[in-house]
Amino acid sequence: MGETHSIRLRGMTWDHPRGYGPLGVCSAAWFERTGVRIEWERRSLQDFESFPIAELAARYDLIVIDHPHVGQVTREGCLAPMDAGAGTEAACEAVGASLQSYRFDGQLWALPIDAAAQVQAWRPDRLAGPPADWAAVLELAAGGGVLCPLRPPHNLMALFSLCGLAGHPAREQGAPLFDAAAGAEAYERLRELAARLDARSAEWDPIAVLEQLSAPDANALCAPLVYGYVSYARGDTPGVRLAFSDLAPLQRGGSRAGSALGGTGIAVSAHCRERDAALAFARWLAGAEAQCGPYVAGGGQPAHAAAWEDPLVNDASLGFYRNTRATLEGAWVRPRHAGYMSFQERASLRLRAALGAREPAAALIAALNRLYLEVSP
Repeated sequence: MGETHSIRLRGMTWDHPRGYGPLGVCSAAWFERTGVRIEWERRSLQDFESFPIAELAARYDLIVIDHPHVGQVTREGCLAPMDAGAGTEAACEAVGASLQSYRFDGQLWALPIDAAAQVQAWRPDRLAGPPADWAAVLELAAGGGVLCPLRPPHNLMALFSLCGLAGHPAREQGAPLFDAAAGAEAYERLRELAARLDARSAEWDPIAVLEQLSAPDANALCAPLVYGYVSYARGDTPGVRLAFSDLAPLQRGGSRAGSALGGTGIAVSAHCRERDAALAFARWLAGAEAQCGPYVAGGGQPAHAAAWEDPLVNDASLGFYRNTRATLEGAWVRPRHAGYMSFQERASLRLRAALGAREPAAALIAALNRLYLEVSP
């Protein structure tokens, strides 16, 4: 292992077993192989969605990020470009747009290690199958059987997904963000659902919803718009194992495309003094060997297509990957330009107020488009 014995890297990830578990297992395997030691710290899910990457890059060598940050980090110059080339990109072979979501301004700023989108979660011990369309979702919601995370920014992600399901996704580039008529229709659907939910939904994130849905004594049956968490399908968490499926189309037999893409990527700080060592680990972590092996074994939700297609990986998770693959492949990539993240925060707060006040759809969508115009390049 030679001189690499002295190399130590600091990493920052998010505080959920899906976020830190696989990194611990993979880092231990990497140390055995190379002698490079990687120590990971964690931040909350809320911090993960909003904390400035530049501040993290000043303190850590490796950072787990999500794709809407890449425009900001490009402008700030706080991350090192991957300089991956076709070989590394081909080795990643991530599902859907996971890889390309980290490409911005001609550079790749992170490699996808976790793939996710808004999908359905449901109780297989109480339902024969997930709701087949949006009417079935509303019927279950009327009886108190539906949970939905509406804490910002997840309320905005739900609005995005409903626009996509209707065949009118929000713009990835340019303004206005929402088509006025399509955005209003999606908001009306979200408002109709929210009116049938527990009022506490406004404070629940996906983890809170999945914890409640999996509780043995829960009354709820499904969560129709929630980011997939394989942990709850594998039985890694207390409670009843949950099944996950593609989004319910608005009409039976309709499109399931348009969910808001999530997931995470591994990035390297521009300030890292051991950049070659950090890049080597990042490339290995995003490749098939790690993603299909220690990453899955550590409780991760990989981005690599080979892991999503693995029968054993699917069998261990009630078909989680197989049953949500179509949604991932058709997921919509959020805007990524500098300024988008400030819009996401302001818009999701504005949407929460609108849902609480049952504000008319046209006024709300116009307000969101105005907020977006303020940061649109």
